[in-house]
Amino acid sequence: MADAVDGQRQEPAQQHGAAGRTPDAEEAREVERALRGAVRGEVAFGAKDRALVTMDASNYRRVPLGVVAPRDAEDVAAALAVCRERGVPVVARGAGTSIAGQATGTGVVLDCTRHLRGIEEIDPESRTAVVGPGVVLDELRAAAGAHGLTFGPDPSTHSRCTLGGMIGNNSCGSHSVAWGTTADNVREVDVVTYRGERARLAPGGEGVPERLRDGVRSLVRGELARLRTGFPELPRRISGYALDELLPEKGEDWARAFTGSEGTLGVLTRARVRLVPVPGARVLAVLGYPDESAAAEAAAGLLRHGPLTVEGMAEDLVGEGARAALPRGGAWLFVEVGGDTPAQARAHAEALCRDAADGTTGHTLVTGAAEQRALWRVREDASGTATRRPDGGEAWPGWEDCAVPPARLGAYLRDFRALLREYGLRGLPYGHFGDGCIHVRIDFDLLDRSGIARFREFSAALADTVVAHGGSLSGEHGDGQARAELLPRMYGDAMVGLFGRFKDLWDPDAGLNPGMLVRPEPIDANLRFAPLPRRPVDVEFGYPHDGGDFSAAVRRCVGVAKCRDESVSGAGVMCPSFRVTGQEQHSTRGRARLLHEMLAGEVVTGGWGAEEVHEALDLCLSCKGCRSDCPVGVDMATYKAEFLHHYHEGDGEHPGRRRPLAHYSMGWLPLWLRLVSATRTAPLLNAGARVPPLAALAKRLGGLAPERDVPPLPRESFTRWWRRQPGRARERGRPVVLWPDTFTDQLSPEAGSAAVRVLRDAGLRPVVPPGRVCCGLTYVSTGQLDRARAVLRRTLDAVEPALDAGLPVTVLEPPCAAALRSDVPELLGDDPRAARLAGAVRTFAQTLREQAPGWTPPRLDRAVAGQTHCHQHAVIGDDADRWLRERAGLHGTLSGGCCGLAGNFGFEKGHYDVSVACAEDRLLPDLRAADPGTELLADGYSCRTQMAQLGGYRARHLAEVLAEGLDRRTARGTAESRG
Repeated sequence: MADAVDGQRQEPAQQHGAAGRTPDAEEAREVERALRGAVRGEVAFGAKDRALVTMDASNYRRVPLGVVAPRDAEDVAAALAVCRERGVPVVARGAGTSIAGQATGTGVVLDCTRHLRGIEEIDPESRTAVVGPGVVLDELRAAAGAHGLTFGPDPSTHSRCTLGGMIGNNSCGSHSVAWGTTADNVREVDVVTYRGERARLAPGGEGVPERLRDGVRSLVRGELARLRTGFPELPRRISGYALDELLPEKGEDWARAFTGSEGTLGVLTRARVRLVPVPGARVLAVLGYPDESAAAEAAAGLLRHGPLTVEGMAEDLVGEGARAALPRGGAWLFVEVGGDTPAQARAHAEALCRDAADGTTGHTLVTGAAEQRALWRVREDASGTATRRPDGGEAWPGWEDCAVPPARLGAYLRDFRALLREYGLRGLPYGHFGDGCIHVRIDFDLLDRSGIARFREFSAALADTVVAHGGSLSGEHGDGQARAELLPRMYGDAMVGLFGRFKDLWDPDAGLNPGMLVRPEPIDANLRFAPLPRRPVDVEFGYPHDGGDFSAAVRRCVGVAKCRDESVSGAGVMCPSFRVTGQEQHSTRGRARLLHEMLAGEVVTGGWGAEEVHEALDLCLSCKGCRSDCPVGVDMATYKAEFLHHYHEGDGEHPGRRRPLAHYSMGWLPLWLRLVSATRTAPLLNAGARVPPLAALAKRLGGLAPERDVPPLPRESFTRWWRRQPGRARERGRPVVLWPDTFTDQLSPEAGSAAVRVLRDAGLRPVVPPGRVCCGLTYVSTGQLDRARAVLRRTLDAVEPALDAGLPVTVLEPPCAAALRSDVPELLGDDPRAARLAGAVRTFAQTLREQAPGWTPPRLDRAVAGQTHCHQHAVIGDDADRWLRERAGLHGTLSGGCCGLAGNFGFEKGHYDVSVACAEDRLLPDLRAADPGTELLADGYSCRTQMAQLGGYRARHLAEVLAEGLDRRTARGTAESRG
């Protein structure tokens, strides 16, 4: 029954209004020329610019004509005038995190995030702020925080969502039980209609053009009874237009009626919003329950305590690490309470827990700000993590946020679960239990015709279930295309007809966001997956978490846009290039979108030879930060290596491209360095590097950045030093392999010799492989994957005896350890030794924690600063490093983010400015702020090099610092014995 919503399909937007027709190529060029002449902001109609905005965070995809980034309200009006004259539709877009499809369109997209970001005013007395539509929520919260105020609604995308998008969708967030929806916090808004009318919307309607005001008032007066009785009473009723806000008894609030209209009535240019006081202290009470139904049924009873949040999650979405911090249970309520003082907030939380105790399996009070943030991150990332099931299956939005009265939530969830079972579907509910609003990603098969038919049938059945419980199809993210077709099931045909009349009064040409809310397109039209290839693409990496399917790997990006976070808080890495440029093409999501369009072949048509993709990936640092920081584990470093391989190698349809010189100078670095070591020419090369003309020539021939210094080469490699050590064969202790990676062996042998000293002191016996070994990192990062495989197979031959003996493999250089853990088994999935090697790899600190847990390191008692390597953060983690530093008395936190050198990236010509800007984002400011005498640590050679070249800072590997401490401890012991 593909037409399960039969009888409910409304007239498609394309059949209504002048703006429904798609211009041909010549008309599109004329629209572009006209816009360039009319607006001062950027106008972009290229394939790349269009491809970046074909999707939001929903299941839908529409290809626009072009993108305009208006500089101010005058630009907005000018762009609308051009589009109106030519019958071109317009959709305003913020961060593009909408989940119902309303941030996509076929006409001109207005990008409000580039210029319309001004916070014009913060008024502490009236507790209001005046903002542009492109202001990011966290920017407003930070500015208001200086006055002890905040903006109440806070969706999980608060670090990148915009106020304009929040007003368009009537966003809510976890604190809505205390501070309401966005509509509850909007005082007035300035808008421009498609026909160019300016309006200031506020209670009473004085700023509304007479034509519009009179028409709407007439509509309302003629339908008073329906408007007073036709809307369900619940805190999260977001679906449809809020026509009831225009009733006389509600003060004819035009701003509230506009909020949630999804850009279909007018384009927002300015808003005055309410601010609320920040509680003096907060405590997070985490209550455990046997299952999600028990948690849901308990949520409403907690509201009498006046909590700030009541959020629910089940164990399916909580990882092992986070679960250890939670009380026993199969589901939890995160209940935040506030108070003027910490003692008052704690007493409030304790009273709530006592009241809830009979139904819980336990509770925990979390008072520390860092611990609270860690738990909230688990909840905020759920919109991404829920898209991948534990068994690797994919799940999608569509029924992301329906809401029922809070007291009905437990009963609704039981019916919802039964409906899932009936249709053979699975989903992981979580969300705003205190408001009766449930988020869920469901494993719809949207790639298959029968799966899409089931999607339609289930959607109709679930809509009826929601309505039966007195609920709203949307409780936060709006209807968009995902639910608008089903609105008659919630409101009836007559009320939906009123919505259409309301829309027509504002936008008689149907030029603003057609296909949304009224006269919608079917819920199964424009699915983003439709143009993707149905057969797996021939690729080099194994993509084991995606069934070997590159398309599935690219589909991981669902658009939640955590990679667009520009804040400096937190220890995450993703996405350093976006943080520097602020351009969507340099975000992880932007690059994933371009790869999606490359596979689709409709907008980006060059296949593996697509210059649009190559340009966007050029500034990807291959930092791997997205592998861990992205909620769904998008691994852009691997995708980049894959793309570069095909781009330069070519295929049957596209010829290969010539590789840049840096791919040979930096990609083949292990080979060149071994040659230097074998010929003992390091002193000669170092001398030449100090002669400016010779250094400049070498950098030019190698495709290197002229601004960079050539790092000095040591006189002796680590392995040569190792072979000179006497008595190695007679050593005792538990053997561990010490991996002579290229950077340790050929560029910083002092780290290797220091590690030998420390490992021996810990009772371990380091052994070095007799043959040449290499992790292949430099070949992988430059997309020379055939060469990487050859190097890795030779490496596996060399270490096979150690693997057979079950020895741990200690790797001092973090990116090499990460490559051995991840790249090697994904490139050599056909060789079981690759997985064995990956499982044996340990960092220096991990080796000491696992193999010598009773060892007492030297007590150093000093502060530290420096950099955790981004690859270690992404693939391995730094728990063991923090453990080891703490035991050695090294206190302080290393910088998050990326140093910006990132192996070959910062040395390549054309990357220097971005590389420096990345370092200036977090690392260099942290180093400048460090107290004199602070120990500077960086286990990554590239991090140490960046710190030295950009700031003259001398950082060391942790092994070097500990070895120096051992020497001092030995010297003190000798002196004491002599004394």
